[in-house]
Amino acid sequence: MTPPRQRADPSPSPSPSPSPSPSSPPPLLSRLRSAASSFLARHYSTRKGGDGTGPPKPKGGGSSAPKNLRPGFVDPSSWTHFDSRAVGIKPDAIHRDALAVLRKLRREGFQAYLVGGCVRDLLLKRVPKDFDVITTASLEQLKKNIFRRSMIVGKRFPICLLKMRDSVIEISSFQTVPKYGNRSEAVNYVEELNGSDVRDILRWKDSMRRDFTVNGLFFNPMNYKIYDYVNGVRDMRKNKVCTVIPAHISFMEDPARILRGFRIAARLGFQFSSETSNAIRDLSSSIINIDKARLMMEMNYIMSYGAAGPSVRLLRKYGLLDILLPFQAAYLSDQLKGGSSDRDLMLMKLLANLDRLLSADRPCHSSLWLALLVFHSALVISPQDTLVIRAFAAMLYFGTWETTVKFLEEVGPEVSFAPETMGPSRTKLDDLMEQTSHLASLVNSSVDTLTCLHGLEQSLARFSEPPQFSGVVLTSNNDRKRLSVIFEGLASDLLSYDERRGMRGIDYWSLKHGDPAEVRFVLGKVIMDTMYDKLPCESTEDEDAAATVEPAADLAGGRSLPPLSSLF
Repeated sequence: MTPPRQRADPSPSPSPSPSPSPSSPPPLLSRLRSAASSFLARHYSTRKGGDGTGPPKPKGGGSSAPKNLRPGFVDPSSWTHFDSRAVGIKPDAIHRDALAVLRKLRREGFQAYLVGGCVRDLLLKRVPKDFDVITTASLEQLKKNIFRRSMIVGKRFPICLLKMRDSVIEISSFQTVPKYGNRSEAVNYVEELNGSDVRDILRWKDSMRRDFTVNGLFFNPMNYKIYDYVNGVRDMRKNKVCTVIPAHISFMEDPARILRGFRIAARLGFQFSSETSNAIRDLSSSIINIDKARLMMEMNYIMSYGAAGPSVRLLRKYGLLDILLPFQAAYLSDQLKGGSSDRDLMLMKLLANLDRLLSADRPCHSSLWLALLVFHSALVISPQDTLVIRAFAAMLYFGTWETTVKFLEEVGPEVSFAPETMGPSRTKLDDLMEQTSHLASLVNSSVDTLTCLHGLEQSLARFSEPPQFSGVVLTSNNDRKRLSVIFEGLASDLLSYDERRGMRGIDYWSLKHGDPAEVRFVLGKVIMDTMYDKLPCESTEDEDAAATVEPAADLAGGRSLPPLSSLF
């Protein structure tokens, strides 16, 4: 076998980091990484010694890889590849635009693979949120010679963004080196990989830069091969979320990985490994240092793709809800003092009904879940009659007062919540319009609990044991304006209010892009689903009252998943 070239990665060597002055110790992160890398090299090196022995084999047979290896160790014996057809991945599961990008890159003479979460989701028989591609072409080659309409975006880790028909493909390059930290000691053990294919080394080096092992998979649909260098498949079998390199180092390099971990765990129903869990608890407060725009982007990924309920539970468990959504954190702590279940709380019912309508390929705009939190906050601060809440929801849903009244005449079984509702409904239809407008004005005022520092502090004061306020307000002025547009007009003359959509069912394209009418419609449906055991419109033939909501395509919507043992 021809020995591989010593330089497997076609990218130029990264410039060495400047050495610290003799009078000052190296930064903590550098010292931690250096110590970890030395430990890995000493105890788990794959270089053969003078006696021809390699890593110790575990007792009892089985794989030659030590069973106690943690993600990130250099162990080619654990590298695997397998045929995608053997695990039931069908060609039509891959988006046509992603396939077109892969074929184009290969025609130009470059290696190209699907990478990351899309490969994980294909293995799990889920619909990927998006399809990411990685190639041996540089970003400059992509922009100038191959995809001239693409854009290079990102400072920390630049990528090429390509808009194609109905999708956006993110293309990264094997040549790109992340701007945070120098991981040369973790990914440049090329001298220890003699005998390995240079393409394997190239893919392995990139996988070591990934956040979690389940995101470190590569897939070449042209030869049906899936490549795993970090035990991602093993961790999927165990339903575990594990970092590729030691978790404390990984989260210190990029605290946003903590939030990405929550997104994966909540959507897939996975648990964190003990090392990852401990690191999250130790470093959770570091998310305060994330840029506000990026923090909101990560929160939107968490809340908008059909896993808002489980995400909120996880964020609360690890104390991050206190930082990100302090009002909701205080509400849950106040309601769960006796250790009861949260499943009967109105907030969690609202989120569950929201999740039922969304999925990875049918997300919502951030304005929907923000509006839902604002609505709920208004009820916590000022509890309302159940009929008033139903009328408000029906106005959002149907768009006119006349249709709302017809709908309410078919009122189904009453559902109440504490502390949000005032018990059995006592409101008469004659007074309903005025009280519904009043609720709309309260909801408008509650926008401050998410968008204004002073408003948030005031709203927290009502709780006996509010969380320590971190000073983080996620939303921007643009978010505030969007929320105002959603509730605009509801606090005035409802007889003249007319926001009918003129269609049935959810337009997911409009919902994803934040169309106010679509957000208003889905918000109304989520609230009505929460306030009724069975909607009156489910038994009526009135076209204005009927609503057909297409089922979510993602398995996260409630259908049981096949056991992983049957997939691999």
